[in-house]
Amino acid sequence: MSIMMIWSAVLAYSAVLTSGVGSGVAGALRRLVAAGMELDLSLVAACLVFLIPAGLTMMATSASRREVAASVAAVGMIALALGVVVYGVVGFGLQFGGLGLVSEFEGAQDLRSEWSPVDRVWGPGWGIIGLDGFLVLRDSLDTEVAPVFLYYAALAATALCIPMLALATRLRFLALVGLGMVFGVLVYPVYGNWVWGGGYLSQLGTTIELGHGFVDYAGAGTLHALGGFFALAAIVASGARASTVKVVADPPPVHFPVLGVLGAFLLLLGWFGLVVGSPLVSGVSYVRILLNVVLAGCGGILVSSLYVWFVRGGPDLLMVARGLVAALIAISASCAFVPAWAALVIGAIAGLLLPLSIYLFDVKLRLDDHTAAVAMHGISGLWGLIAVGVFADGSTGAGWNGVGVTQYLGIDGQGVSGLLAGPGFQADWPAQLYAQLTGIVALLLLALAASWLILYVVRDLSRRTQALRSGIRQSGDESSPGGQSDGG
Repeated sequence: MSIMMIWSAVLAYSAVLTSGVGSGVAGALRRLVAAGMELDLSLVAACLVFLIPAGLTMMATSASRREVAASVAAVGMIALALGVVVYGVVGFGLQFGGLGLVSEFEGAQDLRSEWSPVDRVWGPGWGIIGLDGFLVLRDSLDTEVAPVFLYYAALAATALCIPMLALATRLRFLALVGLGMVFGVLVYPVYGNWVWGGGYLSQLGTTIELGHGFVDYAGAGTLHALGGFFALAAIVASGARASTVKVVADPPPVHFPVLGVLGAFLLLLGWFGLVVGSPLVSGVSYVRILLNVVLAGCGGILVSSLYVWFVRGGPDLLMVARGLVAALIAISASCAFVPAWAALVIGAIAGLLLPLSIYLFDVKLRLDDHTAAVAMHGISGLWGLIAVGVFADGSTGAGWNGVGVTQYLGIDGQGVSGLLAGPGFQADWPAQLYAQLTGIVALLLLALAASWLILYVVRDLSRRTQALRSGIRQSGDESSPGGQSDGG
């Protein structure tokens, strides 16, 4: 089955969701399929990826208190716009400024500047940030670079939505925007460079022979775990709930059920674009990827629903929707490299980890998180990264990150493999798992440290500003006629 046939099916599904019945559906299908045939795959995928921020915003709004729901929805839209603009000005250059050094992509010839503090001592392969491609919005984009920018700008907006939605009701607007800008400039593009832009995590296989280097196919860690743990540090810094305030260990209420359901379906559609649309990826089976995504989503829905039914005696709408998203996040790292049965297992475990994590953070640790950013994005993302080192079967990914282009572990065509390699392939254990754990440690250090540092600076500036205002106000009161005492 060709990739355009797959996209025709995806576009047809979109039309069914947005059209009426009868001739209206048939006409919409014909128009959308024809449009899909004329458009570049990566452009269509990028447009679908923009449904992910929309779905996350809808799900966050559905779980918000009625009095703040409108504000949360507005924050989601602002995060999308801020993410795209910041990425176009600074983020793209930091992430892909050295892409031409490690990729043969046709549009990357001019992106060949990567900074590393240790390359003269340890040799190449230890890049930290890109140094080219800034102000990409200044000029008209090259036809090869435009799809790359559009696709990864959608990913940048997705990553930024996670912490901003989680902190929408905790921080003032300007502080929230400032935090989002720093995340969009210094956190996501930097880690994205390490993983997808030729940075040191992607090169662990060539520098210290850890499997195929750190592998995160569609952003389980680079988007979701990074945003979730960045939000966690900010939630911890803003304070836990008082121990005297008791909460019931039930799933959070859904105030707007239709928004929650619609958000989940939009996320599923957006995920189809996310996993098959990267202009920089080739040599993978898109049919296998889409099948794994669907199976993982089904596993997440069923297990999370069964858990809530066992605990409460009935299903819970928001937990069902979040179970789907948690499974989609978990499978994102490995969807190209694992067999179908493993995808179902990965999604099912993600569906189980979700309610347990929500209970841990909300009830035990008293860290109120109405969007479940830490549990749904953070924990599921980490599990997905670990799953690569366990379930990857070796049948896909030959030459991934420049490792084993023709032969790996003595086997022709061997790709990314973990503990449970498929027939005819060699298990890359524990080297691939070590590469995944190295990436996880780097992720946690960057996300937690950056968030703590930013909030410390913001709080210090806030205290200084308040002290200055108080001093000015007190000085004005003392110098005013009404504030002076009567003389003798």
